[in-house]
Order: sequence, then structure tokens, then C-alpha cells
Amino acid sequence: MGELSEFPLATRLFLKTYQWRRIDPVPWTVLSKPLARCRLGLISTAGFVGPSDIPFDVTIRGGDSSFREIPGDIQVSQLREHHRSDAFDHQGLAADPNLAFPIDRLRELVKRGRIGGLNARHLSFMGSITATGRLQRDVLPLAARLFEEDGVDVALLVPV
Repeated sequence: MGELSEFPLATRLFLKTYQWRRIDPVPWTVLSKPLARCRLGLISTAGFVGPSDIPFDVTIRGGDSSFREIPGDIQVSQLREHHRSDAFDHQGLAADPNLAFPIDRLRELVKRGRIGGLNARHLSFMGSITATGRLQRDVLPLAARLFEEDGVDVALLVPV
């Protein structure tokens, strides 16, 4: 995590004046079975898209609150990052998408028996969404329903 002083002036001013939402209580559910028997769904906010997916629309005021389904068998080299923020260096994500979509590391954990299995699809959102009402009201319930229908026991969120 960087220091605030490392960001450009415009980003520092935005971060100091942004009206952050507080979610209280924090939604949390205790696992009903060991992780070694759970199906895991991966969620990233790096704005990754697959080779045939339409990129996120960076022109939408407040952020593109849609998501993309990422197939569970995708090779990370096929992912393309379309995050709209200029507050971080994107070169790391281009070099190794596992930094924000750690599918290869999760596959290793499945092989070692630490996780029961991975879902057949995962989700990619755009980060830096400043108009979160639409996301919370319309999009997140749909995403949660997909994972529920798939029998996902636990979701790993990798925020960017």
C-alpha cells in the first residue's frame, strides 16, 4: 500500500474529499464446512476481461458497475486489464494478472487439498466505482445470485 504523498495532487485531493460509504454491520457468514470441502468463486476489481469480452466503459460517470464472467479454465495470459484508475502503475497487472486474479495460485491450493474446488466461472468488476448505489442495488444481487446458483460456498474478493 502506498503513502498518500506518492499520489498525484488530483488523486490526493479526491481521496481526501470523497464521501466514503460505511457498511455496518459488515456482511459476514461463518463457513459451515472446512475450506478443503468448499467451492470458491473469485472476484476481482481489476477490470479484467477475456479475449472475446467487451471492455469496461471508462466513460460512464461514476464508473461502469457491470461485471464480466471469467471462465474457470481461462489462462491468465488471456486476460486483459481495463481498469480506469490512473492512481497506480498498471504494468504489474499486465506482467502477471495473478496479482489481481490469482487463479493459478488457487488452482495450486486445490491440488494441495487446501480448497475443495473452484467455480466454473469467476467475476471481474471495474474498480474505482465512485457511484456505488447502482452497483449495490442492481448489480451485486445479480452477481451473488450467480454464485448461489453455482453452489459457491466462499468468495475471494481481490480489490484493486
